Amino acid sequence: MTTIQLSDAQSVILSTACARDDGAVFPVTTSLKGGAVGNVCKSLLKHGLIEEVTATDLNTVRRHDEDRGPITLRATPLAYSTLGITDEQDDTRPAETPDAAVQRRKGTKQEAVIEMLRAEGGATIDDIVAITQWAPHTARGFMSGALKKKLGLTITSEKVEGRGRIYTIRD
Repeated sequence: MTTIQLSDAQSVILSTACARDDGAVFPVTTSLKGGAVGNVCKSLLKHGLIEEVTATDLNTVRRHDEDRGPITLRATPLAYSTLGITDEQDDTRPAETPDAAVQRRKGTKQEAVIEMLRAEGGATIDDIVAITQWAPHTARGFMSGALKKKLGLTITSEKVEGRGRIYTIRD
């Protein structure tokens, strides 16, 4: 069985597309900037999880093709099955088990920080620095940039006596 490893951004974009009635990738609801959306979509196309189709809504156009006209992206049946989404009423979504399992990358610093922030009691900047070996300003920037802006996670903080400022991810 082939394993497809998806980043958090890929998972969010693919899950959002699969939740829509038409399976449309656009408009992208994550706060990815610049070429990041294009890179995520290229990877999903490569794995066959999304496909190019003729756009009917001009607000969802990804590119223009000389022969086919406006082109957009939508989730493929493989995307629904790999995410475990099946709908017995809808014959366009496969009900069988997927050929490829979806996993997030394991062992990354991003994953470690997210686990720490989701754990009971959260994490301090010092906790994050100890695990990642980053400078404190890098840890704060990572939470602000990668976690809040790019992945759209809600991070809260509160000052706890005897421990300092505690950061947590609120689901």
